Amino acid sequence: MNNGTAEFTEVSTSRRIEAYGTTIHYHDVGQGEPLVMLHAWGPGSTAWSLFSKILPTLATTFRCIAIDMPNYGSTGPLYRDESIYFMQANAARAVMSALGLESANFLGHSQGGQSALTFATLYPEAVRRLVIGGHHTGASGGEYLFGMGDEEGIRVAYPAFEDPTPENMRRYAELCVADRSLITDALVAYLIERYTARPDITAAHLKMQYGPRHDLGVLMPDLQIPTLVMWGRDDRTCGWEIGVRIFNMIPDAQLVVMKGAGHWLPFEKPHEYAAHAMAFLAQDRSGSARSET
Repeated sequence: MNNGTAEFTEVSTSRRIEAYGTTIHYHDVGQGEPLVMLHAWGPGSTAWSLFSKILPTLATTFRCIAIDMPNYGSTGPLYRDESIYFMQANAARAVMSALGLESANFLGHSQGGQSALTFATLYPEAVRRLVIGGHHTGASGGEYLFGMGDEEGIRVAYPAFEDPTPENMRRYAELCVADRSLITDALVAYLIERYTARPDITAAHLKMQYGPRHDLGVLMPDLQIPTLVMWGRDDRTCGWEIGVRIFNMIPDAQLVVMKGAGHWLPFEKPHEYAAHAMAFLAQDRSGSARSET
């Protein structure tokens, strides 16, 4: 699946590194300040499937390091006795160390947003700016005032995890977008192939989906990292109300909510998403645009 990226492909940008006790697969595109990218939860999810449409824009300014997180795509298998978000954050830290990167900007969406936020609380000195969205916070007291938990997008994902038929995978993918015409037969086949290609990785994923819960809500008020929160107004997996909560809790935060967009925001609204991310990441800590000189 190319998704219209003319200058590079999934294969040409593919890299592998031995780190954190396993093989970690990632895509390395562009030059400039490093931007570590962490992808979504879900059957067949990979860094390429979520981010390939925004990479051409971001790679004009940043070195984009889009990681297949542990037990997704071609990364793994990996078993750890820790929360999945700590495991993903520490795997990203291991990739940075292997590449000689002391700090980076971070962009994470869905589960990747929660893992990026976890990384920022564990290693705040290593995060320059943070772009997140489409994820829960692990709050023990509930995350919604008006919405309901046990969201439809999550409930529909489990049959696709357990039995990745074209029908189950399509039903899941169609709940991740507002524009269902984006869910083509080719995309459904791609998600199935990525989910089933490595049975050892799939088995590790099913065993290590979450692990112990942790509440990021108690940590966000102390986070001193400029943060952009982006959400799809029609997200049926993590309601946009959670984005408002995150925006309120992080001291230096901005919030963008896009109408006509679902859970896979970088996939469904790539031009708008990339434009907002680029404008935010180009700012310095005083809010001014960075100088190129």
